[in-house]
Amino acid sequence: MDVLSDVIAVMRSGRPRSASVRWHAPWAQRFATVPGSAGFQVVLEGTCALRSPSAGDLELAAGDVVFLPHGTGHLLADCRASGDAYRETAVEDCAPTPSASPYVSDRVDPTGQGGPVTELLCGTYQLDPSRTHPLLHGLPDLIHLPAARPGRPPELAAAVELLAAELRRPGLGTDAAVPALLDALLLYILRIWFAEQAAQAGPGASGWAAALGDPVVTAALHAMHRSPGAPWTVERLAAEAGLSRAPFARRFAALVGRPPLAYLTWWRMTLAERLLRTTDAPLRTVAEQVGYGTEFAFSAAFKRVHGSAPGGYRRAVRRSGGQVVPAAAQADPRPLRPIPDHSGRPQADPRPIPG
Repeated sequence: MDVLSDVIAVMRSGRPRSASVRWHAPWAQRFATVPGSAGFQVVLEGTCALRSPSAGDLELAAGDVVFLPHGTGHLLADCRASGDAYRETAVEDCAPTPSASPYVSDRVDPTGQGGPVTELLCGTYQLDPSRTHPLLHGLPDLIHLPAARPGRPPELAAAVELLAAELRRPGLGTDAAVPALLDALLLYILRIWFAEQAAQAGPGASGWAAALGDPVVTAALHAMHRSPGAPWTVERLAAEAGLSRAPFARRFAALVGRPPLAYLTWWRMTLAERLLRTTDAPLRTVAEQVGYGTEFAFSAAFKRVHGSAPGGYRRAVRRSGGQVVPAAAQADPRPLRPIPDHSGRPQADPRPIPG
């Protein structure tokens, strides 16, 4: 896998949730802060205003996409005035509504006052904080991708259209199609944002946006993510990147924030943790898959990173109810860990807006 695909696969736990909702003005809806989650809002029809502590007030139009990587609370309203009036009474929690499908909202037109319509696509991803990739730490609280921005790649709009169509007209396979489309939406959001940041970065820029825009560092990252169990050395990674050892090591550390082998060890331990959580593969097999020739060397490295031995970590997962999947059933050595769905879908507040 490439770096971004790996990050999406590893960071998410459980199935993403989404809903399509239609509101008639005047309306306002508060979305509470949800630690360990990432959310998004897409305007499908009409306009609205979004207020958040970090971004202030944003005017949103049809086709605009807003991504909240850290689950930051925010307020949506048909206009700023509705948001001001509703600030103290807007609902604080967003719970799923009863439906035949977990992805279809059956709450529409909550106020029923007949004003202009706004249709939104709202969703959330549940993240595992123990596996958060450093790539995500540097993301702002809110990413706004306006539909009117020149040069916005068409695949983002295509993913939104497909997702909206599936939610509006659910049918056979909807529960399989929607999570895949949500993953595609997340990937396109991050791809566009990192590409924009890399294009704007000046000489000497650092961080993951600069790293993913740097062909030398990207070549080494792809090599590590493609074959995490390979016997990598700084020299071999430098050869993959097309540089000599010392300049490569300096460039990688400056952009990524840690030396090449330190990042490789962290990534291997992240994959090992996932294997221990989700399979019953013997420790010897786990060690081999993440690049360790002996179980002893793997156990020592795992304990340095996680503070406990691999066997103790796996037993703790089992005691806490984490699901362990038989190794024979695993086609992919890095599967997603199934856990209960996150109840972060929006539910309309039926109370009228004061005034």
